[in-house]
Amino acid sequence: MIHLRTPLSREDIGQLKVGDAILLSGTIFCGRDAVLPRITSELSSQEWQKREICLKGGVIFHTAVSCAGVGPTSSNKLEIENSIIPLSKAGIMVHLGKGALKKETILGLAEFGAVYAVIPPVTALLGEKTLSQRCIAWPELGMEALYALEVKEYPAIIAAAHGKSIYDGGQR
Repeated sequence: MIHLRTPLSREDIGQLKVGDAILLSGTIFCGRDAVLPRITSELSSQEWQKREICLKGGVIFHTAVSCAGVGPTSSNKLEIENSIIPLSKAGIMVHLGKGALKKETILGLAEFGAVYAVIPPVTALLGEKTLSQRCIAWPELGMEALYALEVKEYPAIIAAAHGKSIYDGGQR
């Protein structure tokens, strides 16, 4: 089991291989279908700098945040998967979710030194490991707004790293 704390470094990510079990602690961002396209739009228009939210070395969990807790949504939804490469370019180092990604996305992760990890859909377990949560952008989106969570030892398995994917047997 590899323990990682945000913000992450290139060395942290460089050591990871497809199939590695990790435990993430620190601050992670949460967003899904409604908010991720907004972030990528602001990144491309330079509006994001006004928010003073640093993505470098960050983790983004593909989820909504509700009173019921958090659990992964499918990362291969168009709005989510299309955000992965721009967010990696902006400094996100780990994308958390579920499901297989396209080969182009896996190669884009590698290009920007990021990885994709699958996280178990166990809301009760994740609830115990969530220390705090706060909305940091677009509160009008409710549970689909951008949130920051403080977490302790979120479990995940590296599903794509260095151009390889667990879904294709680790082959390029």
